Amino acid sequence: MKIIGIGKNYVNDKSEISGLKNDTQLIFTKPDSSLVTDNKDVVFPSITNQLIYEVELVVKIGKKGKDIALDDANSYISEIAIGIDYTAKDVLTASREKKQPWALAKGFDGASPISNFKPISDFSDLNNINFDLVINGEQKQVGNTDFIIYNFAEIISFVSTFMTLNPGDMIFTGTPASGAGQTFKGDHLQASIEGELLLDFKMI
Repeated sequence: MKIIGIGKNYVNDKSEISGLKNDTQLIFTKPDSSLVTDNKDVVFPSITNQLIYEVELVVKIGKKGKDIALDDANSYISEIAIGIDYTAKDVLTASREKKQPWALAKGFDGASPISNFKPISDFSDLNNINFDLVINGEQKQVGNTDFIIYNFAEIISFVSTFMTLNPGDMIFTGTPASGAGQTFKGDHLQASIEGELLLDFKMI
């Protein structure tokens, strides 16, 4: 099972979307050891002093696919969850300065807390899914998939031209354009889809 992420994939103003589509999606991968499931608390990673949260919808692949046609791509989604894509910003900055990959800044243990998945049949319109993140009782991020630059189908089709997608693979589909910020020890994070609380943990 592999975890795929996409960066910079939401806008605040939908009029910006067409101008930002240039057929070059910002894709990265994360190891499965970065996952934290079942709403377990997350241990603050010792490798960073600048831990940045980004709430994201996560799609799970339900069948094997390679060079998937855009019109058929959504049929490869079996389930949807919500997760946090954590970045060790100081590690990322150091990597960028040396023109090194993002692996260490994105793939550390605990970098991918994720909720339980909901079946794709629960979602009548993939282009209109509301989700949000609350930290310590304060709403920090609000998103809707109508503001996405590359939608789920476009991500799946693009990625599958480079690598075969297998059942169980997960794709973090991007964070809302506003509200990402720093996480601290003791923070209580709660993420919801369509008002249903699915991810609920503390940073310890």
